[in-house]
Amino acid sequence: MKNVLSAIQPTGDIHIGNYFGAVQNWVRLQQDYHCTYGVVDYHSMTMPYKADQLRENTWKMVFYLLACGVKPENLFIQSLIPEHVELCWVLNCVASYGELTRMTQFKDKTEQLHESDKDAFVSVGLFDYPVLQAADILMYHAHFVPVGKDQEQHLELSRNIAHRFNFQFGKEYFVHPEPLFTATPKILSPADPNRKMSKSLGEKHYINLFAEPERIRKQIKSAVTDTGDTPAGEMSAGVSNLFEIIQACGKKEAYDALMEDYKNGSLKYSSLKETVAEALVELITPLRTKLDELNADKRAVKAQIQDSSAQFRKKAQQTVREVREIVGLPNLK
Repeated sequence: MKNVLSAIQPTGDIHIGNYFGAVQNWVRLQQDYHCTYGVVDYHSMTMPYKADQLRENTWKMVFYLLACGVKPENLFIQSLIPEHVELCWVLNCVASYGELTRMTQFKDKTEQLHESDKDAFVSVGLFDYPVLQAADILMYHAHFVPVGKDQEQHLELSRNIAHRFNFQFGKEYFVHPEPLFTATPKILSPADPNRKMSKSLGEKHYINLFAEPERIRKQIKSAVTDTGDTPAGEMSAGVSNLFEIIQACGKKEAYDALMEDYKNGSLKYSSLKETVAEALVELITPLRTKLDELNADKRAVKAQIQDSSAQFRKKAQQTVREVREIVGLPNLK
């Protein structure tokens, strides 16, 4: 079985876009691959944050992922494995400054900071975090990384770093990770279907995966369906987004029936929204139940993830020992 690695930043709530776009696929991949999944709290430090909130969000994300079906033995917390940072430094020394300057997410996040404050502080960590991301991937010799097209640039950087390391030190040590593209729906904001669902836009722009059923029904009921600027004969972005959610929930029969109504001009938006809301509630209810079970014994769950992180750290320590030998650094006995 090949190795798969993926990770998520602990930035608060997990929304249905995160679930359909990544986490649901993580759970499926566990059947066919050796999977390593990380809650990457070091990465969350690259943007303005509060220490207590980061710690709380890190554990909250752990519980969310477990409730979704990620196996605890496949999950680690990044900061519990400091070898990630050591490997990042070594890889910094074979990474290209020019490549990092071309990372689009650095530009996007810098612009995001400057939108609210033109003098906002931009950290070196924000510039350099793609190298830490490469360390996360290369540490466990991942063969595949499930990514969307918007993340392909960062994976390409990881491959370039692996190639340059291997060439510079004359040893085929690091695996060149490949993208694992899967069909992942692009879920849009219910309040503005011209924008991708995002927590950074505000609460009305995302649907919390673990929200109360009535909250979900209310958000779907108020979802924008048509902004009035859709060309004749085309499905509006808002309506298309609702159909995308039904399909992502696995409701093929409902999707087909409502699509037939749309094609013959008899679709009622109220019926479409009701179907979407109930599909989401049905999907989320067992996840909420599982989350309640996990929260009922938080201490045991945390201990389990600390243990799994310790097991992953042993693998990381072995990689770092080998890397230190390759690059000419002394090792401890």
